[in-house]
Amino acid sequence: MSKRLEGRDEPILEPDLPIIDAHHHLFDKPALRYMLEDYLEDVRAGHNVVASVYVEASAFHRAGGPEILKPLGEIEFANGVGAICASGAYGDVRLCAAIVGYADLRQGDGIGWLLDRAMAAAPDRFRGIRQITMEHPSNLPFRYFFTGRPPEGVFGHPEFRNGFRQLAQRGLTYDATGFHLQLPDIAALADAFPDTTLIVNHMTVAMGLEMDAGARAELFADWRGKLVEVAKRPNVMCKIGGLGMPIWGFGLDAREDALGYRDLAEVWRPFVETAIEAFGADRCMMESNFPPDARSCGYVPLWNAFKHIVAGASQEEKRALFAGTAARVYRIGLP
Repeated sequence: MSKRLEGRDEPILEPDLPIIDAHHHLFDKPALRYMLEDYLEDVRAGHNVVASVYVEASAFHRAGGPEILKPLGEIEFANGVGAICASGAYGDVRLCAAIVGYADLRQGDGIGWLLDRAMAAAPDRFRGIRQITMEHPSNLPFRYFFTGRPPEGVFGHPEFRNGFRQLAQRGLTYDATGFHLQLPDIAALADAFPDTTLIVNHMTVAMGLEMDAGARAELFADWRGKLVEVAKRPNVMCKIGGLGMPIWGFGLDAREDALGYRDLAEVWRPFVETAIEAFGADRCMMESNFPPDARSCGYVPLWNAFKHIVAGASQEEKRALFAGTAARVYRIGLP
């Protein structure tokens, strides 16, 4: 994550625009540590970040007890961070104001036990779960999966929808992280549960490693077509971000020069504009996806790039993209 601090000398575009960072992680793992003090260092770098959504990263799971309840440890951890920030000890920023935990919906009806415990442990912040479903025929190397290689066949598991029904009955949300190849499965799930909110993470990744220009153009067209189709479901939202992950194949992580926001915007613009056009500003929310996106860029140029790309949007659209949609979907109340 050596690029995390790059670009801090950039002028902040639209410094007063409120931002709810709709997707970030905190963890302390052998290969990487990114905790509250690190994230505070980033959010204090100049942009007006007022709150954030914590998303699970297979961190701080309980060491003992029933296997099905082990993810509760991460939810309790994030809730503690949210409580610390809500105290005002670090200023007005409300980090971890909403929490997306982990649950294995392949547990079927039994997952209700974990969901009830999570709602009781973090009643003011727990909003839903994420279960990563990244499957790709190219058998990608392990290093490209941030939290480890996900299991295959999750959506098709015979107990998955029974587990999802437990989530739906409790009014919780589902964060869908996958490759764009999983978009038809996400669309089918949205159709089966029209009253449940699904949030597409990172616009779903279009895996573009080792592709020439022609192959990348075909990939973009396929990604766009599938994303536009899933956007027809009104209960599906979209997070704009994740573009700093190397798996997109942009090669930004390999560049040795410090990347400014214009460099990022040039590469990211077609994807960002496509997603916003498909879903509309009132169903899109901007995310830093830090620290995974720090492989390619710093926190300051990342937000500047998003602001630059949508410079022509109305003030109402910008308020929705950068804070309003996230506040509504994740029920974040700010002072």
